[in-house]
Amino acid sequence: MIVAGCDVGSLTAKAVILKNGERFSEAVIRAKPRPSDSASEVMRLALADAGLTFDNLDYMVGTGYGREQIPFVHAVESEISCHAKGAWHLAPSVRMVVDIGGQDAKATKIDENGSVARFIYNDKCASGTGRFLEVMAEALEVPLDQMGSIGAQAAEKLSISNQCVIFAESEVISLVNDGKEIPDIINALHHAMARRVASLARSIEVTPEVVMTGGVAKNQGVFDALSEALGLPLRSLDGTDPQIIGALGAALYAMEKAEALHAAV
Repeated sequence: MIVAGCDVGSLTAKAVILKNGERFSEAVIRAKPRPSDSASEVMRLALADAGLTFDNLDYMVGTGYGREQIPFVHAVESEISCHAKGAWHLAPSVRMVVDIGGQDAKATKIDENGSVARFIYNDKCASGTGRFLEVMAEALEVPLDQMGSIGAQAAEKLSISNQCVIFAESEVISLVNDGKEIPDIINALHHAMARRVASLARSIEVTPEVVMTGGVAKNQGVFDALSEALGLPLRSLDGTDPQIIGALGAALYAMEKAEALHAAV
């Protein structure tokens, strides 16, 4: 049985293909203006990598911000459910998922059966989201994917007090003009973002073990800062790309639905 999950977010699109329950192929691309185009392109890449075509797929589930505009899926699921399912599949001891996406941040509590018990999200303010880091990377003229390694070189502890992206950007520019080192500023940005997300998670009570999903989880600086802000070590996903967890969860839903259909025949 071959199934797929497609996660179309605001900044990236991801796809995961499962064959007989095992990860067979995956792909991640920068999102295009139209969610339908993002979905088609990321699925094309995942299928090509697996040597498959759409005709080989038994069931497809879409998720993410653009899930309602994916033309080829059989069903859709919320990204909260998909991130929870994907994370719990990899680590059944997980009881909370912190997902920092391009334009929102979410904290989800999971029960012992892997079901969503409670969740909270912030989509009203860009601080605490991937967009926050994008804006700051542009202001500092550093590559977004290198912020983690650059921040790791920090020698002086600085603080970013403004939570608003616009005011925080002005604060960053002031620090640059004051001669502060770029690694120190980036490290301060990571901690400012982590404090914001940790506050969100604590509002529904943090229960170990906690994992971080989404593209921002690739930034080791934010990962470490969030561990510090929560006061506990975040659990590793054992080498799995944290950015594909939503698509993995969607693919797992697709597998369940395909099996149910097969059993009903």
